[in-house]
Amino acid sequence: VQLQASGGGLVQPGGSLRLSCAASGSIFSINSMGWFRQAPGKQRELVAQITFGGSTTYADSVKGRFTISRDNAKNTVYLQMNSLKPEDTAVYYCHAYLRRVGRSSIDDYWGQGTQVTVSS
Repeated sequence: VQLQASGGGLVQPGGSLRLSCAASGSIFSINSMGWFRQAPGKQRELVAQITFGGSTTYADSVKGRFTISRDNAKNTVYLQMNSLKPEDTAVYYCHAYLRRVGRSSIDDYWGQGTQVTVSS
């Protein structure tokens, strides 16, 4: 199973970016997908998460600015980030909680990080 993330970059404060993450491989089902981030010297934190049924969870710091969405048919999750602030600068990691074909357990999978830098 692979999680391929894209869409990071450098943006000015107040700007927008859209992250995408596609899950591929021997996937039986996906319970949830989401995004975490880790800034230098800080712990990794949840940014947003969406379940197969569409329920969403957001960190308080991004509510009203970020929107997570999902295309179940494509096993892809998106994070639309608006009104970006310098404190949003971090490496963003895609996450999936899924069950692989042939396995009974549901496990955590991580994509490679993508850098988001908000700076003037």
